[in-house]
This record gives sequence, structure tokens and C-alpha cells, in this order.
Amino acid sequence: MSQPPRIPRHVLPVIVVSQFMCTSIWFAGNGIMGDLVAHFDLPEGSLGHITSAIQLGFIVGTLVFALLNLADRFVPTRLFALSAVLGAALNLGISLDGLNLGWVLSFRFLTGFFLAGIYPVGMKIAADHYARGLGRSLGFLVGALVLGTAFPHFINGLSLDLEWRTVLYLTSGLALLGGLLMVGLVGNGPYRKPSPKIDLSAMLKVFRVPPFRAAALGYFGHMWELYTFWAFVPVMLTAYTGAHTETELNVPLLSFAVIAIGGPACVAGGFLAEKWGTQRTAALALTLSGLCCLLSPLVLLYAPGAVFIGFLLIWGTAVIADSPLFSTLVATNAAAETKGTALTVVNGVGFSITIVSIQTLTGLQGSIPPYLSYTVLAVGPILGLIALQRNQT
Repeated sequence: MSQPPRIPRHVLPVIVVSQFMCTSIWFAGNGIMGDLVAHFDLPEGSLGHITSAIQLGFIVGTLVFALLNLADRFVPTRLFALSAVLGAALNLGISLDGLNLGWVLSFRFLTGFFLAGIYPVGMKIAADHYARGLGRSLGFLVGALVLGTAFPHFINGLSLDLEWRTVLYLTSGLALLGGLLMVGLVGNGPYRKPSPKIDLSAMLKVFRVPPFRAAALGYFGHMWELYTFWAFVPVMLTAYTGAHTETELNVPLLSFAVIAIGGPACVAGGFLAEKWGTQRTAALALTLSGLCCLLSPLVLLYAPGAVFIGFLLIWGTAVIADSPLFSTLVATNAAAETKGTALTVVNGVGFSITIVSIQTLTGLQGSIPPYLSYTVLAVGPILGLIALQRNQT
């Protein structure tokens, strides 16, 4: 029996740190949304549009990357670094003066496009290095994504009187450094099998495997809830303070806390999966987050401040803990030579679903009481659990 290859100890920490640095540009626009609206005199409803723009860019990017099999045909660390450099530059685009909503949306779209060369490619790099303990490794990796996503809220909530452009400078600088670290310190993994040519059908072939299909459907249900919840955390906190005038909340810092708590949740989920099984642990997290969706009206209306914040922290834990587990199921049920394409296409479809979800919730804000609208997010976990259950029968 052959021994597994020895991976240098620095590889996983570098991948994780690079992922954190590079994904900090993802929600940079959301972290300074109030400043963007005021500075560029943007119309009402810009939150949903700007969030959807970067998601749409990511979706188009994943489609292009998957169709051309870029993550499987080229050295993934170089692809990651190039995407980080271009994403950092485009993130700075919204710091320019004289922009209208169209320009802001365009820069966010293009930033999202190159994030397709960061997030799924980072998972591909991890999968190339770690066959055993992949769930744990991806737990660290997705945890880094979560912290990167929350980071702009943290900067904005420190009350340092920073000019809003500083958030963009910091996140772009981190992304540039993260790309350089990846290409400079991480080589090809021992489990990498490059694909020698473009296979336009590869992104469809992967869905023919039933366990892969079940994992993908579970992930899609999870994605219906995840990014919409993250995008509306500041909205929920602001709405709560409006309805409970006796409660004062630091909305940016609490938004950071609710999103960032998902980082250690991803790591814990990876460890729990080694004891309980990957699919079982993912189903447990999906069930808990679905229950949070259904209970949200009662908590928003009647819970005291401490209970409300505790509830959001529990929701923030459950809503992301299953993400690396679904990615593990996807990666382990895909052929080695199409693993990068499989991860990329599943991410692309998943993020397409987030646009529908975000726009649905944005539209519901004016037609039904806001505290009821978050129950719609439960649709995703319910359908995801059905897909996982069918895979067991």
C-alpha cells in the first residue's frame, strides 16, 4: 500500500490566507453601500442591484472558465494570481469620481468575473493537494472566504473616520498580495491531472453521476439562502433598530460578526464531517438554517436585542457551515481531470440562483411586511434536503 504524498506544511495556510485576502473584494461594495449611494446619488434599491451585479459577473466568469476548462488546462496557481491582480484593479474602479449607477454596476460585474478565477480555482488547488481530509481543508478555505466577505463590514464599523475609498484601497491591496502569495509559495498538487484540450461537454458530463448530481442540488438549495442572507444582514439589523427604538446597534460591526462567525463554523463542520460523515453533517446544517428562515418573523418582531443578535449569530453559523461539505461531495464525485471544471460549473449555477433569490427578496420588500420576506429563503434548504434524502435511498 503506497504512502500518500507529503504536502509541505505551509501549503494549506498559504491557500487559506490567499483566499481570505482575495475574496475581500467580493463584498467591498456592500461594506460601503451608504457612502456609494450618497456620493454617486444612486437610486433606491441599489443594494440589490450592486450585489446582483457582482454575482452575475461571477456567474459569467464561471461559465467562461468552465467552457474553456481553464482551471484544468492551465497551472491553477497562475490562473488564481492573474485573476487576483485583475480583480483588485477593477475593485478600485468604483473609487473614481463622476460615476453613475451603470458604471458602478459595470465595475462590480467585472470584479465578479475575475472572482471566478479565485474562489473555485482556490478549491481546485486545495483538492489537488489533499485527497484525504479534503472536507477539513475546504472548511478552512471556505472559512477564509467568509472572513474575506465580512472584512469590509469590519473596516467600515471600526469608527476610524476612514474615507470610504480606503476600504477599496485596503481590499484591493490584500487581493494583490494574496495572488502573489499563491503563485509564489504554492506549486502544483500531487493529485492534479491536467486536461490537455478544451472539452465543451465536460461541464454537462459531470451531472451524469447520481451522487455528484445530489451534491450539486444540495449546494444549489444552500445557495438560494446564503448570499441573500448575507446581503440583507445589515437590512435586518437596521429594521430591528427602527422597530425597537430602545435598542442601539453598531450595524457594520454586527454585520461583520454575523457573517464572520461562519468562518469558524466552516472549520468546525469539516472536523465534524470526519466523525459524522460529510453528507450527514451538511444535512444537519441545512436543516438548522432552514429553521432559522422559518422562525425569523417571530424573532424580528418580538425578541429582545440580545436574543435577536444571538439568533442571527446562530443563523450565520448554520447558513455557511455546509458549504465546504457540499464542495467536498462535488470534488470527490468528479473525475480528477475535470475536477476544476466541476467545481467551477457548480459554483456558477449556485451563484446564478443567488441572483434570483436576492432579486426576489428585494422585490418582496415593498409588497409584504419585511419581517415575513425572509421565510422565502427556507425554500432552498427544503429542496436541498430532499435532494440529499433521495441520494440515500
